[in-house]
Amino acid sequence: MTKQVFRWFSLGVIVWVFTAVSVFGMTPAPKEGVSKRQLTVHLQGVFDAKVSLIPFEGLKAINPIAEVPGVKDGKLVKIAIPAKYLPGEFLLRLDYRVKETDSPYPAERSIYINKQDVEVFVNPRGMGNNDIVEFSAGETENTASGAFMKENGTKRMATDLLRQFLLSYDRTQAEFYTQAVKEFQQRTEEYNSWLSEESKKYQQLYVGRLFQFQYIPILPATAWSGSENERLSQILKHYFDGINFSDRLIIRSRELLMFMDGYIRMHSMQAKTEKQRDELFTQAGRLACEKASKGDPKVYGWMVDYFYLGYETYNITQGMLMLEEHANNPNCLSSKKQQIIKRLEAMDKLVPGALAPDFIIKDNEGNEFELHKYKGGARYKLLLFWSAGCEGCHQLVNGLRQWSNEPANKKKLDIITVSLDETETEMREWETAMVGLLGWKRLYAKGGVNSPVVGDYAILSTPAMFLIESEGNTIVSVPGGLDELIKDLKD
Repeated sequence: MTKQVFRWFSLGVIVWVFTAVSVFGMTPAPKEGVSKRQLTVHLQGVFDAKVSLIPFEGLKAINPIAEVPGVKDGKLVKIAIPAKYLPGEFLLRLDYRVKETDSPYPAERSIYINKQDVEVFVNPRGMGNNDIVEFSAGETENTASGAFMKENGTKRMATDLLRQFLLSYDRTQAEFYTQAVKEFQQRTEEYNSWLSEESKKYQQLYVGRLFQFQYIPILPATAWSGSENERLSQILKHYFDGINFSDRLIIRSRELLMFMDGYIRMHSMQAKTEKQRDELFTQAGRLACEKASKGDPKVYGWMVDYFYLGYETYNITQGMLMLEEHANNPNCLSSKKQQIIKRLEAMDKLVPGALAPDFIIKDNEGNEFELHKYKGGARYKLLLFWSAGCEGCHQLVNGLRQWSNEPANKKKLDIITVSLDETETEMREWETAMVGLLGWKRLYAKGGVNSPVVGDYAILSTPAMFLIESEGNTIVSVPGGLDELIKDLKD
């Protein structure tokens, strides 16, 4: 298994709740840039805590608006929220200690802030329980969201179970299956009607627009008559029915990210091989980016960023190539535009016959190593990028070691390994793993995945290999595994 240089979505347990966004056309967009607000957090039931507030903007929430350490039990902390983040969803994080001698333990929950200052009373040990977390009287956004989600779970339970049955049952011609389709259609219409009313009821709130992510697309009855994959394909075909890509405020909530992760999980269910996965994920990105291109430039850019990070994670070259037209679209406000362009330019250069990018980095003994000047004696040199925590890297290294130790192969290839590890623990693992690899050049790229050599060689994941002709430093091939490498050496 490769080590992913970047992370995308989680492909863990598949949840049979497939959602899409419906635009009801009745929720006016809250104004951006409203007056700044204040969040007041009353800490209860623990010794102390560090209180952090992090806005959801873009693909992930990583930069806190504020971090307040040492807040004691029974005390409060006030956090000013700049207008540029409003309205939006925020991650409230409390790293708390029950006793003074304890190590801090994290607790998190999402909160919504819009037109009101928000006051919340919270015990970190019960932070995920809406009945324990209390908001001050008159608070609207979080109160409405909590009430909606509680009723929503009850409303759609039977409908979701029916959909799971319709997707997995194999005798689609059975009479009771036909009746189940009719029942599902009826329940879907009833549910969406209720959802529409809830949207109108809370149309002045920011959370009102997020209710729409629960919308269930209404498929024609014929969509349920094919094979399981065909039925799943029909759901994917209608996944974006009615989504309002023109509403840029949806990128201020994690709901869009969760919505897209569900879309990708469904595609992963259809993939039986890595090749199929790459094709399906590229197809998924093509449709999603095309849909988003008709909407707000920031939402369009968010979508391109989402798939860029995914294609980097899974080393999907065809997906990266697909993104080129979107990255160059002036209506796409992607934060990853320069990375996409740079990656594509590097990929164009890393082809057989091209000059391998030169670099100077230090080896394991602290000496400077320059690729183009290195002449180990063999006709070819292999440049191998790897990471200590990468299982696929260890398998490749072990296989390569056995092959290179055979007498007939000792002089065929000079091996140069470049570690992309970043932490001290990973670097120690790398040093341990490299022991006994006599004759191999062992290099470390300072900065790991952010080092210049990673960009020059368009490394999307490890392991990655480049077979280079020693005399002229031209690329011979980019083998995908040991078998390909051996074949290229014979040719």
